[in-house]
Amino acid sequence: MTKLSAALLGVEHPHSLAHLRTLQMLPEVERIYLWDENGDALARVQQTQGDKIAGASTNLDEILAHDDLFFVIAALRNDLGPDLCLRTLAAGKHIMAEKPIGRTAADVQRVVDAAADAGLKLGVCYQNRRNPVVREMRSIFHEGLLGELMTVEMRMLTTAVRFRNPQHWLFDNAKSGGGMLSWLGCHYLDIMRYVTGQEIVSVSAEVATRSGESIDVEDVATLSLRFASGAIGSLHVGYVLALSGAGYHNKSGYDTYAGFNGRSGRMSWCSTGSPTSLFVETVHPDWRDAPTREFNYTLGDTPAYGGAAGEEFIRDFIRAAQGDSPMPTCGEDALQVARIVDGAYASSRDGRRVEIQLPE
Repeated sequence: MTKLSAALLGVEHPHSLAHLRTLQMLPEVERIYLWDENGDALARVQQTQGDKIAGASTNLDEILAHDDLFFVIAALRNDLGPDLCLRTLAAGKHIMAEKPIGRTAADVQRVVDAAADAGLKLGVCYQNRRNPVVREMRSIFHEGLLGELMTVEMRMLTTAVRFRNPQHWLFDNAKSGGGMLSWLGCHYLDIMRYVTGQEIVSVSAEVATRSGESIDVEDVATLSLRFASGAIGSLHVGYVLALSGAGYHNKSGYDTYAGFNGRSGRMSWCSTGSPTSLFVETVHPDWRDAPTREFNYTLGDTPAYGGAAGEEFIRDFIRAAQGDSPMPTCGEDALQVARIVDGAYASSRDGRRVEIQLPE
């Protein structure tokens, strides 16, 4: 196994320490470098999370100058992310970037173009693609067990804004570019694309701020979507759970549902609780002996971000950057989701359906 070095850019992002734990769990990663503008924050992380940390600096150029540095995980504020990613690519380093990469699709496009020009790998942290349940749904769909897609319905409800520090940059539009939809709803838009292999071609949306907190981004949103095949979909997201407590990694703080309905069958996944279950029913002749089935998953749990599946997600990216396998996600995935999110904001603002630019 080839040992390599990685860097974590940003230690104050809500997911930074989880990403650091992932790098510490991977035997492929021998050394970790840290960068952040906040020297005090760097010192705290070194003191409390010091495994494998070979250096830390508030000078990004100093971190990027390490000859042994193979890739970075960029966990950055949305408005700062694009320029810092461009500097990282200019230094010749592969990037796994926290979503959404930038405030707008135009921001993301700059980074995607730069990675392509540099011949470097740009991934985006849509780790749900490595979740065994999501992979099973994709397999079932592409085996044709559901038949022609008719509808997709998804719901993602989580803890209220008051539990999430309303003063955080996530709730400041100038820094984040959006609220619940761009921060969490994006994962479910990506799952729709990943499971079906179909692009979303238009969106009609309503977004609103209903929590009563002093924030200027949406905390609830409902989207109506049309796929290239003619199928339609819906996504409902909201910071609405009043009894589930606080914490960004609070497993009890989510109420989620994903359903895919076709002419021959349907499947649904509700991730609340453990084990998590996938329900499938179909009239496809291959399942004639048992047309209704339920799959239960107890997911591998490790300190890494996303557990064992999260480790494998980053391992897949490393292999892809080494030229040994396909990318688990790429910058184009971040760009396409950003286009849908931008379209949803425009739809809600202007009261119209918005067509989505498709990948070239």
